[in-house]
Amino acid sequence: MTDSLVEYGSRRVIITITAIFCALLEIVDTTIVNVALNEMKGNLGATLNEIAWVITAYAIGNVIIVPMTSWLSAQFGRRNYFAVSIIIFTVMSFLCGNATNIWELVAFRFLQGIGGGALLVTSQTIITESYPPEKRGMAQAIYGMGVIIGPTLGPPLGGYIVDNYSWPFIFYINIPIGIAATILTLQYVRSPKYAEKKSGREVDWLGIGLLALAVGSLQFVLERGQEEDWFNSTTITTLSVISVFSFFFFVWQELRVKNPIVELRVLGNGNLRIGTILSFILGFGLYGSTFIIPLYTQSTLGWTAQQSGALMVPAALMTAFMMPAIGRLLQTNIPPKYLVAVGMFVFFLYSYWGYMVLTPDTGKDNFFWMLMLRGVGMGMLFIPITMMSLSSLKGQQIGQGASFTGMMRQLGGSFGIALITTFMARQNNVHRSDLLAHVRVDDPAVAQKIQMYKASFLAKGMTQDQALGSAYKIMDYSVMKQAAVLSYMDVFLYIGIMFLVCIPFVMLVKQKKAQPINMSDAMH
Repeated sequence: MTDSLVEYGSRRVIITITAIFCALLEIVDTTIVNVALNEMKGNLGATLNEIAWVITAYAIGNVIIVPMTSWLSAQFGRRNYFAVSIIIFTVMSFLCGNATNIWELVAFRFLQGIGGGALLVTSQTIITESYPPEKRGMAQAIYGMGVIIGPTLGPPLGGYIVDNYSWPFIFYINIPIGIAATILTLQYVRSPKYAEKKSGREVDWLGIGLLALAVGSLQFVLERGQEEDWFNSTTITTLSVISVFSFFFFVWQELRVKNPIVELRVLGNGNLRIGTILSFILGFGLYGSTFIIPLYTQSTLGWTAQQSGALMVPAALMTAFMMPAIGRLLQTNIPPKYLVAVGMFVFFLYSYWGYMVLTPDTGKDNFFWMLMLRGVGMGMLFIPITMMSLSSLKGQQIGQGASFTGMMRQLGGSFGIALITTFMARQNNVHRSDLLAHVRVDDPAVAQKIQMYKASFLAKGMTQDQALGSAYKIMDYSVMKQAAVLSYMDVFLYIGIMFLVCIPFVMLVKQKKAQPINMSDAMH
């Protein structure tokens, strides 16, 4: 057993704050861009398809690097790797703000994603190892606050910056935090003593290539599939085939080679296997609901980006309030699986509530308690899932396990958003044709409405034909709006059912009485 990385006093506080700020930087940057896309599109003269690459490129960079973080930490020393990642992220933030055309911005966002991916997983490992085993529940609670609040902070912060300044400032705000985090990392963070570094010849270059190809292609398919019309597009079909074969050969390579880039054998741990699946579902629910609520409030209810972003803030604060309480509960040796099961049920109730309250003109007050329930559910899920996943891992395995749960949470979010957008496009068409079947001109109620709209347009000076055409357009718009609302309701219902179905599987997790939350004493 080598020297412990457990820290005490002010040193631990500084390390914790530094790691949380880095995790927050990475996550806020995933969502802050969404509200600025319109302004970027105008400024850089880009099409809607081109501007979507600003999000896609970042996500691809992110997902490629996350599984490699444990190996890169061992190769270069965790402190050095973490500091270099912050520097890459900060420099790329500056270059993103100074981009003069869309493809420059996309390239810098990809590199920013490469720097950012490491921040999330490495900061989790640093926090975990800085606390003694009996306080790891609290450590995960502190880290979890950043991860849950991050996606929620992005849209209102982005909305405020875009409304009051200009889009480059959403990148520039990273720079002072990045500089401070780099200095604090070099000063305070310690690296564990790893085994010998691998020489260039021993490095699993084929594994690196196959992993980048597999997750990069998969992320592209998920991000762009709906717009490219899925398998009707040659690009999407080709990349899907590349992704499947790359994954197959990657797994074969990693199990065969002496020094794998990703230690797949760590998935032999049953708790980690279930934890990675639950992390995927958590990502699906977390990013899926963060994506759908602003979409519904802006496109259907006509809210501004800042209004819809602000709606999510109380729920995020509720999660932040829940985290330390859950951390304390875990310290009393309550098995994490019971908290996860309750959290899943609470998330189901939130989703069902959403299904019940959505209408074409739902008021702001209807969302408050429903979103508070989401905050409670997220608070009860994040830490216990992480604790359950990493509970029986030791030393370097903690970093490897954190890489898997981190990657699965990201992929869960990407799958969630891709599935939701596709599902909604299909459901919109289904509901529209169902509704149109009931909107018949010979129906007295429909005829009366058309006459009412027509009369109001005639009063505004339109001709008979113009007034009738406009009346039909309004009827069509109200059908479209109702179809969209029904699609949003379906999404809420199915996400809720998915969480409900998981509860029995969570209860199958084996809990070792001897070590309910002891992640490790040995740090290699």
